[in-house]
Amino acid sequence: MGIELELHSGRPERGASRGTLLRGSYQHGEALASALSELDRHGSGKLGWVDPYGDTLFNDQEAQVVRREVAALTQRCADERQKAALLDLAELLEACAATPGSYLWFVGD
Repeated sequence: MGIELELHSGRPERGASRGTLLRGSYQHGEALASALSELDRHGSGKLGWVDPYGDTLFNDQEAQVVRREVAALTQRCADERQKAALLDLAELLEACAATPGSYLWFVGD
Protein backbone atom coordinates (compact mmCIF):
# COMPACT_ATOMS: atom_id res chain seq x y z
CA MET A 1 0.00 0.00 0.00
CA GLY A 2 1.29 3.44 -0.87
CA ILE A 3 0.17 6.98 -1.52
CA GLU A 4 1.59 8.96 -4.40
CA LEU A 5 1.25 12.74 -4.58
CA GLU A 6 0.56 14.97 -7.55
CA LEU A 7 0.28 18.76 -7.61
CA HIS A 8 -2.07 20.02 -10.33
CA SER A 9 -2.75 23.52 -11.63
CA GLY A 10 -6.50 22.75 -11.74
CA ARG A 11 -8.87 19.99 -10.70
CA PRO A 12 -7.40 16.77 -12.14
CA GLU A 13 -9.52 14.22 -13.98
CA ARG A 14 -8.64 10.55 -13.97
CA GLY A 15 -7.14 9.60 -17.31
CA ALA A 16 -6.77 13.20 -18.47
CA SER A 17 -4.75 14.72 -15.63
CA ARG A 18 -1.38 15.11 -17.37
CA GLY A 19 -2.40 18.48 -18.79
CA THR A 20 -2.70 19.97 -15.30
CA LEU A 21 0.22 18.13 -13.63
CA LEU A 22 2.80 20.51 -12.17
CA ARG A 23 4.82 18.10 -10.06
CA GLY A 24 4.63 14.61 -8.63
CA SER A 25 6.12 12.67 -5.75
CA TYR A 26 6.25 8.92 -6.19
CA GLN A 27 9.19 7.78 -4.04
CA HIS A 28 7.67 7.88 -0.52
CA GLY A 29 4.36 6.06 -1.06
CA GLU A 30 4.60 3.33 1.56
CA ALA A 31 6.23 5.55 4.19
CA LEU A 32 3.61 8.26 3.67
CA ALA A 33 0.76 5.76 3.96
CA SER A 34 2.31 4.41 7.14
CA ALA A 35 2.71 7.87 8.68
CA LEU A 36 -0.86 8.87 7.85
CA SER A 37 -2.29 5.57 9.11
CA GLU A 38 -1.58 6.73 12.66
CA LEU A 39 -4.12 9.56 12.38
CA ASP A 40 -7.65 9.38 13.72
CA ARG A 41 -9.97 9.32 10.70
CA HIS A 42 -12.76 10.77 12.83
CA GLY A 43 -10.68 13.53 14.43
CA SER A 44 -10.92 17.21 13.70
CA GLY A 45 -8.04 17.37 11.21
CA LYS A 46 -8.33 17.17 7.43
CA LEU A 47 -5.26 14.96 7.02
CA GLY A 48 -7.17 12.06 8.55
CA TRP A 49 -9.47 12.19 5.50
CA VAL A 50 -6.74 10.88 3.19
CA ASP A 51 -7.84 7.49 1.89
CA PRO A 52 -4.85 5.14 1.43
CA TYR A 53 -6.88 2.95 -0.94
CA GLY A 54 -8.66 5.62 -2.96
CA ASP A 55 -8.00 9.16 -4.10
CA THR A 56 -8.22 12.32 -2.02
CA LEU A 57 -8.01 15.91 -3.28
CA PHE A 58 -7.16 19.05 -1.34
CA ASN A 59 -7.54 22.44 -2.97
CA ASP A 60 -5.21 25.36 -2.32
CA GLN A 61 -7.25 26.58 0.66
CA GLU A 62 -7.39 23.15 2.30
CA ALA A 63 -3.65 22.74 1.69
CA GLN A 64 -3.05 25.87 3.76
CA VAL A 65 -4.84 24.28 6.74
CA VAL A 66 -3.28 20.82 6.32
CA ARG A 67 0.25 22.28 6.32
CA ARG A 68 -0.04 22.89 10.08
CA GLU A 69 -1.21 19.32 10.66
CA VAL A 70 1.76 17.94 8.72
CA ALA A 71 4.18 20.13 10.68
CA ALA A 72 2.83 18.78 13.98
CA LEU A 73 2.89 15.18 12.71
CA THR A 74 6.48 15.59 11.47
CA GLN A 75 7.64 16.81 14.88
CA ARG A 76 6.18 13.70 16.55
CA CYS A 77 7.58 11.31 13.94
CA ALA A 78 10.59 9.18 14.93
CA ASP A 79 10.85 7.05 11.77
CA GLU A 80 13.26 8.64 9.26
CA ARG A 81 11.48 7.28 6.16
CA GLN A 82 8.15 8.59 7.39
CA LYS A 83 9.72 11.94 8.27
CA ALA A 84 11.17 12.23 4.74
CA ALA A 85 7.73 11.44 3.30
CA LEU A 86 6.08 14.07 5.52
CA LEU A 87 8.67 16.70 4.59
CA ASP A 88 8.01 15.98 0.91
CA LEU A 89 4.26 16.29 1.57
CA ALA A 90 4.84 19.58 3.39
CA GLU A 91 6.74 20.95 0.39
CA LEU A 92 3.93 20.03 -2.01
CA LEU A 93 1.30 21.47 0.34
CA GLU A 94 3.29 24.71 0.49
CA ALA A 95 3.38 24.87 -3.31
CA CYS A 96 -0.34 24.08 -3.52
CA ALA A 97 -1.24 26.73 -0.94
CA ALA A 98 0.81 29.28 -2.89
CA THR A 99 -0.85 28.44 -6.24
CA PRO A 100 -4.45 29.68 -6.48
CA GLY A 101 -6.78 27.14 -8.10
CA SER A 102 -4.39 24.24 -7.63
CA TYR A 103 -5.04 20.80 -6.12
CA LEU A 104 -2.91 18.26 -4.32
CA TRP A 105 -4.00 14.76 -5.32
CA PHE A 106 -3.30 11.88 -2.97
CA VAL A 107 -3.37 8.83 -5.24
CA GLY A 108 -4.00 5.74 -3.11
CA ASP A 109 -3.39 2.12 -3.97
